[in-house]
Amino acid sequence: MNTDQTCQQLTQLKLQGMASRYAAIAEQPVHQQPEAHAMVAMLVQAEHEQRILHRTQLYLKLAKLRYTAYVEQVSCKAERGITSEQLIRLSDCSFIQKGENVLITGATGCGKSYLACALGRQACIKGYKVLYYPMNRFIEQLALARLDGTYIKWLNQIAKAPLLILDDFGLQPLTHDTKMALLQILEDRYASGSTIITAQMPVGNWHEYINGPSLADAICDRLTANAHRINLLGASMRKAKNS
Repeated sequence: MNTDQTCQQLTQLKLQGMASRYAAIAEQPVHQQPEAHAMVAMLVQAEHEQRILHRTQLYLKLAKLRYTAYVEQVSCKAERGITSEQLIRLSDCSFIQKGENVLITGATGCGKSYLACALGRQACIKGYKVLYYPMNRFIEQLALARLDGTYIKWLNQIAKAPLLILDDFGLQPLTHDTKMALLQILEDRYASGSTIITAQMPVGNWHEYINGPSLADAICDRLTANAHRINLLGASMRKAKNS
């Protein structure tokens, strides 16, 4: 049996996980190598793990998250406005399956964006595609899509993403076009996709910020219905790191 030839064939079949595990097993002494059924199980498991890793890396690359953030590194304290139990519930990403939103508010530097990115990374690991937009980039992309004729395609792309993250909501005024696009996106995603919003202003102030009773009512209703609300408290995390 030619081990190198078998590994080469597995690689040609794009079974890289199997090829790597088979090569490692072949290097073991014969008496330590697993029996046929056990070897097949090990090879399949290796390929499964390799594909999950590749998928996660691809989804993270496409998501373009602002921070390389991990849920394990999120500081959970009652005085910060988030508990370990809350984070655990969100980390299993069942909120995405249920089409629930997550609204994260708090002062500058309290860790809103980091938490959003940590949940975004966790979603990628769990096999969900994620789209991340700082609000300034979202507005720029909206204008560009209208100019180059890709507006409908862009809306459809957002509608299909299981998780959409809009970071720094409320830092700049919203034009009528932006409000209409946001309403359309939330309408398309209602009960079928999840949206994470981070903002400095409390959720209670969003209606006034959006302005325009009808649009504000519609947008706030779709954002806040069945939403998890987290209001982060405490001093700036950036100051704590620099001190």
